[in-house]
Amino acid sequence: MNTSFWKAGHTPTLFSAFLYFDLSFMVWYVLGPMGVQIAADLGLTTQQRAFMVATPILSGAVLRLVLGMLADRTSPKSAGLFGQIVVIAALFVAWMHGIHNYEQALLLGLFLGMAGASFAVALPLASQWYPPQHQGKAMGIAGAGNSGTVLAALFAPVLATMFGWSNVFGLALIPLVLTLIIFASVAKNAPNRPAPKSFADYMKALGDRDSWWFMFFYSVTFGGF
Repeated sequence: MNTSFWKAGHTPTLFSAFLYFDLSFMVWYVLGPMGVQIAADLGLTTQQRAFMVATPILSGAVLRLVLGMLADRTSPKSAGLFGQIVVIAALFVAWMHGIHNYEQALLLGLFLGMAGASFAVALPLASQWYPPQHQGKAMGIAGAGNSGTVLAALFAPVLATMFGWSNVFGLALIPLVLTLIIFASVAKNAPNRPAPKSFADYMKALGDRDSWWFMFFYSVTFGGF
C-alpha cells in the first residue's frame, strides 16, 4: 500500500468506520456463541435456539436496505449514529430488564439486526473519501470490521460463564459507547458525496443482469461466512 493512499482520503473517518463496523459485528453475532447457555436457561428447543440465533442475521439483511437508503438520503454519519444508538438502547434494555422468554430473545435479535446493517454505512462512509483507484483499499480496511464476530465467539461464552449471559449485554455497552463517542467526534462525511438516488434508480439496478450475479456470489461467499 503506497503512501498516496493515506494522503488521498480521511484517515480518522476510515479508522472510525472500521471501529464502528467491528464492534457492530461483534454484537450482531453475540447471541450465537451464547446460544447454548441462553437456550438452557430459557428452556428452548433446538429449533427455537436455531431461530433465535438466525434472527439477527435475517433482520440485518433487511435492515441493510433501510439503513443504506437512510445513509443515501441523510448521510452515512447520521445513519451510523442512528444505528449505534438503536443497538445500544436495545442492549441496555436487555441488560437492565433481562431476557425471560423466547419472544423477548427474538425481539432483541430483531434490534441487533441494526448492528448487522452497519455494513451499508461503514463502507460508503469510508470509501466516499477516496478516488476510484483507492476505494478498494478503503473498503477493504473498513470491511475488515467483520472480524468483530471473532471477538464475540472468543469472549462472549467466557464472560457469560463468569458473570451470566445477561450481563454480557451490559459489558458490551462499554466498548459500544466508547465507539459511539469516537465515531461522533472524528468521523466526517465526504465533501463530494453522490446525490441521493430515487427509488426508481434503485429498481433499475435490479434490471441489470450483473446485479443478480453479484447478489448470487455474495449470498454464497458472505452467506457461507
